[in-house]
Amino acid sequence: MDLALGAGRDRGGGGARGMTTKSATHAERERLAARAEAVTIARDDWGIAHIHGRTDADAVFGMIYAQAEDDFPRIEANYLTALGRTAEAGEGEAAIWSDLRARLFVDPADLRLKYAAAPSWLRALMDAWADGLNHFLLTHPKVHSRVIERFEPWMALSFTEGANGGDLAKISLADLASFYGGPDAQRLAGHDPERGSEEPAGSNGIALAPSMTRDGHALLLINPHTAFYLRSEMQVSSDEGLNAYGAVTWGQFFVYQGFNAHAGWMHTTSSADNVDEFAETIVERGGALFYRYGAELRAVTTSPVELRVRAQDVTLEARSFTILRTHHGPIVRAEDGRWIAVALMDRPAAALEQAFLRTKAHDLAAFKEVSRRAANSTNNTIFADDKGAIAFLSPQFTPRRDDRFDYAHPVDGADPATDWQGDTPITELPTVVDPPNGWVYNANDGPWWAAGRHSPERGAYPRYMDRVGANCRTAHALDILESWRGFTLERLRDAAYDPHLHIFAQLLPDLVTAFDALVAGDVKRASLAAPIAVLREWDCRSSLDSVGATLAVVWGETMRERVAPELRPGRLPVVERIAQAPADAKLAVLATAAGVLQRDFGRWDVAWGDFNRFQRIDAGPTPRFDDAAPSWPVPFASSQWGALTAYTAARQPGTKKAYGTSGNSFIAVVEFGPRVRALAVSAGGASGDPSSAHFADQAERFASGELRPVYFHPDELAGHVTRTYRPGRAEPR
Repeated sequence: MDLALGAGRDRGGGGARGMTTKSATHAERERLAARAEAVTIARDDWGIAHIHGRTDADAVFGMIYAQAEDDFPRIEANYLTALGRTAEAGEGEAAIWSDLRARLFVDPADLRLKYAAAPSWLRALMDAWADGLNHFLLTHPKVHSRVIERFEPWMALSFTEGANGGDLAKISLADLASFYGGPDAQRLAGHDPERGSEEPAGSNGIALAPSMTRDGHALLLINPHTAFYLRSEMQVSSDEGLNAYGAVTWGQFFVYQGFNAHAGWMHTTSSADNVDEFAETIVERGGALFYRYGAELRAVTTSPVELRVRAQDVTLEARSFTILRTHHGPIVRAEDGRWIAVALMDRPAAALEQAFLRTKAHDLAAFKEVSRRAANSTNNTIFADDKGAIAFLSPQFTPRRDDRFDYAHPVDGADPATDWQGDTPITELPTVVDPPNGWVYNANDGPWWAAGRHSPERGAYPRYMDRVGANCRTAHALDILESWRGFTLERLRDAAYDPHLHIFAQLLPDLVTAFDALVAGDVKRASLAAPIAVLREWDCRSSLDSVGATLAVVWGETMRERVAPELRPGRLPVVERIAQAPADAKLAVLATAAGVLQRDFGRWDVAWGDFNRFQRIDAGPTPRFDDAAPSWPVPFASSQWGALTAYTAARQPGTKKAYGTSGNSFIAVVEFGPRVRALAVSAGGASGDPSSAHFADQAERFASGELRPVYFHPDELAGHVTRTYRPGRAEPR
């Protein structure tokens, strides 16, 4: 069905809608310069920004300014995606469908109203956010935005979820294009890289109570697994009590995963089902569209959306669409003769409030009070504080539903019983607080494993509370947490990097048995004898010099591609399919794996560190890996094989070695003693500028898992400051 309403051309170019920052008045420039005087930025010897402002708003001004210094293109890219304006940046016809998807829920006029209705303190933060970005553009005339030439405060409400819109990514671009643009548009939309690949290897969070630690202090592991360079690392503080350190998604003004002087929080993508689809029965009467709801017919509502596409001649072509909606939500596709409406959380102001205020919570009670805004739909939270409290918290936005229906698939929108029935009260969500075992853990699976035998009982909760089951990392983590004691920061770090790949301990015995069953004289027996001997003796632990790790991973990856190509990595069904494959197929794939290594390296017995590499690349539109360019050996492996680390690597176009693109993007261990202490490392470096000294200065540490001390307290930072300045007075190097 083609519902596009035609197109016109805007030959004005430029891409800005209103006054640009570069054309700001003298008074505006003076106002922003005066505001910058309330902010101090100190850069440490890793290039990490430590921002301080008199007020929280001043700190936000400096925080976003410092992010822009480090990587303005990533900030703008995130807001082009969130605002539905990527096609304006010249990213081609296909980009219009990701823009349309964003605009299903993001309406600039509506966000302006929500901004006006927000609490005054939140408006002050959004004002400061816009001012900080505009001050950066004014003071950096050589930096040119692709589209957004002036940031407005309401724009901050378009991007309030720290994982880059995981809810929206569940809507298929191809299906959306087919519905609103027809088959030709569906072909243009092509492969949707966001579907099925969001945070592909997941995340790890561990909180340890004082009873589990050597020194009687709670400990926290912060270990998000994302695409590399998704977030910045920084500290932001104010005279109003803000003092947070951690990972900040480019363009946002809150620490997404991190800690303050008393408490810390780690978010893991939840397995709960908080995005649902409703199959609507459409009826046409007198040229108007209706949908069945119980015994009545309700009118399908419409809302106009205008998008713009930058053509090769740099003109902007306007594209107009009419979005169809029911009370469940916007229509996103057709299936089996019915239209599918999608329902998801749409609480931008509350989400931004919750995201910022939790960074100031000093204990579990305060953190839970902030969470009563019920505006977190995607994240579990692992929490620890200096009072010794630890906790696992489920997403606070969890709609109550009738569990008779299977919400893993579209439900009948004509049946009122399928409707969402308000929020699930926080007291009815799966939660673990201070369990007797002394630890909580999550790896993007259900809460039923969060505290071992002290976890919530799965049968006591609706099915939609978990749609995934156990993750491949969970058995590994539970083995460590149930057997290790006397944790320190360093021992928690060691646990996070434990190299055991327990999935291969399950898969390889059958492979070896298949080899042993070959009759004497079988040609396969002679050709595979040496690789099998290596795998027979391998301890299923990855290390730089391990040949077994290389053979096993290349074999496992090839098996996964052949027996379960349609499934996401990291889930047990993939492992089960590999295990159930015929013996001769397993042996044939091992021969293929050894042959590929022989072809590419001149030998099949390649050490893992020679094959598995980290290479720092820039954020260009087509990042290129190069075997001839500098890279670092990495001892870690993908978590789909049970590793607690996550290093998702693959051969890239034109390479023989495998290069990582996602996984351990930020790793921190935190101790909540009389004063907080932490170790951390980020992928690559703090700056996105290849000419900066801080573009790759953490690369070797990141590749080896050597965490560095975090300079959280003033006396720790002293002696490590390379320069201190006001926004607009200096540039990082």
